[in-house]
Amino acid sequence: MSRNSSSHIAVNTRLLLSHRLEGIGRFAYEVLSRMVQENPDVHFSFFFDRKYDPAMVMGDNVTPYVIPPQARHPLLWHSWFHLMLPLKMRQIRPDLFFSPEFYLTGANHIPQIPVFHDIAYEHYPKDIAPFASWHCRTFSPKYAAKAAQILTVSDFSKRDIMAQYGTDESKISVVYNGASHGFRALSAEEKDRIRSTYTGGNPYFHFVGTIQPRKNLENLLRAFDKFKTQQPSSVKLLLVGRKGWQYAGAMETYEAMRHKEDVIFTGFVSDEELNGIYAASLALCYVPYFEGFGIPILEAMQSETAVICSHAASMPEVAGDAAIMVDPFSPEAIAEALQRIWENPAERQKLIEKGKKQRENFSWEKTYSLVWKVLSGYLEKTEN
Repeated sequence: MSRNSSSHIAVNTRLLLSHRLEGIGRFAYEVLSRMVQENPDVHFSFFFDRKYDPAMVMGDNVTPYVIPPQARHPLLWHSWFHLMLPLKMRQIRPDLFFSPEFYLTGANHIPQIPVFHDIAYEHYPKDIAPFASWHCRTFSPKYAAKAAQILTVSDFSKRDIMAQYGTDESKISVVYNGASHGFRALSAEEKDRIRSTYTGGNPYFHFVGTIQPRKNLENLLRAFDKFKTQQPSSVKLLLVGRKGWQYAGAMETYEAMRHKEDVIFTGFVSDEELNGIYAASLALCYVPYFEGFGIPILEAMQSETAVICSHAASMPEVAGDAAIMVDPFSPEAIAEALQRIWENPAERQKLIEKGKKQRENFSWEKTYSLVWKVLSGYLEKTEN
């Protein structure tokens, strides 16, 4: 759906970092790149908080603005969203403000639509720094009340927002997530090359995500240690992602492992490298105890890789019947799932086949269409 040239959407793009598209940043990139291209008659103002990659300015209908300060701390978040953005919006007068995260601005003269990916901070407030936790739990319900419409990425998160904030069901639209097209199955030769690069040619399980408390790496590491003790083998565990926050517990668990020499930290990797890691893996081991969606589950399915994931929060909704579900708080249950994958190639292949069907329920094209349906509805209201 295209709009006439008077339509103008301002967008929070502070997490649109080309060298680090994780989670919310990935969502923003996949949705906005389609939105800009599909609606050439709509003008977009992108609000960055630092120097941006020109590749993140996705069309001639985008005007980028760098607005200080760099918003990476609660005090700076508040300054950026509540002081600087309202000033800029009064100057450029957009019809709508879209935020791919839950933060809204102090402006009151236009509709604002955020994306609440999850509200983990309400359930696990100690998993982030105290001031950040206080800030999120203070402003999140205020933003939920202020939003013209809330977008979220799973039915689980929708129910959670309704329960925590008393938000009416009609005010929340579920738009889901997708997996990038770069994730695909690889040939046997390509898989051999990946294994040679990362594990000396050995088979491996892998995890993808920022190292932080709710990703539950402590229990994954304990489970892998149990698996290796019970099943002596050359199998490795790849942990793919950067260190985020409060990762000391995971590192202490790692140092205490009997088989820590079989654990490999890759750090952050490129999308191309990540696709290879998925496709050559025995299985994705993704066992957070809380998640609003779980994009790695879809990325594994796109790569035709088996999935082990938590039975908690949104993950059963995403995985369907195409994963081995485990209790994230039980290293024994996780270890048993690793053993099942290792011992039973037929079960592994069965999961892969189920994943090919389950992945059809989600795509970034579908996500964009659902997001645009909501945003374009508010643009129509501004014209009438």
